[in-house]
Amino acid sequence: MSQLPNKQRHLITVTNPRSPVSEAFRALRTNIDFSSVDETIQVIMVTSSGPEEGKSTVSANLAAAYAQADKKVLLIDGDLRKPTAHKTFSLSNRFGLSSLLSQQAVLEDTVQDSGVSNLSIMTSGPIPPNPAEMMASNRMSTLLQDLRQRYDVILIDTPPLLAVTDAQIMASKSDGVIMVVSYGKVKRDIAVKAKANLDRVGAKMLGVVLNNVKRKASEGYYYYYYGN
Repeated sequence: MSQLPNKQRHLITVTNPRSPVSEAFRALRTNIDFSSVDETIQVIMVTSSGPEEGKSTVSANLAAAYAQADKKVLLIDGDLRKPTAHKTFSLSNRFGLSSLLSQQAVLEDTVQDSGVSNLSIMTSGPIPPNPAEMMASNRMSTLLQDLRQRYDVILIDTPPLLAVTDAQIMASKSDGVIMVVSYGKVKRDIAVKAKANLDRVGAKMLGVVLNNVKRKASEGYYYYYYGN
């Protein structure tokens, strides 16, 4: 495993792989793998009902957890409105998903080494004027078909469900969805409304990550997985 820059120290699955939180991400990975016996879960979308619930942190750590299991992993920053992956992994965002979909770059220009073995990153690229249209495009569907041949697992970090339609669009193109819910921040009716948005597009709900649960260190994890 490569040495990470200081900015990436919050990637706990990499910096502290024996911690309870890291173990919880490994449990999440295992639960996803066994969530469907008859179908392959390869393209996984991670979203939340609203902003600042921790979906990008969950995406990055889950991607690293898969990479640690010797899977060839690509993390795509599909938040074309408020991207963060380039900051998390200290990468350039000159070219990325938006560049690829607008034919301003080829795939080789947009995939970068994360600094973590087996994990590659496709940043968002420059923020476009039409994010939802880009996500709904045939080019996005074709791109995912191509990436399925290149990677074992593809994780897509998207905008919050109730803010814009981007996440609903991507949910219909994914094999399954993980929704991150921040404990004590999101009211039940808001979470239910977000889940209903996924149901409308026929998304396969893999489960919910309950984030920011404050517990004593002796009580273990503060990330939990609830599968359907």
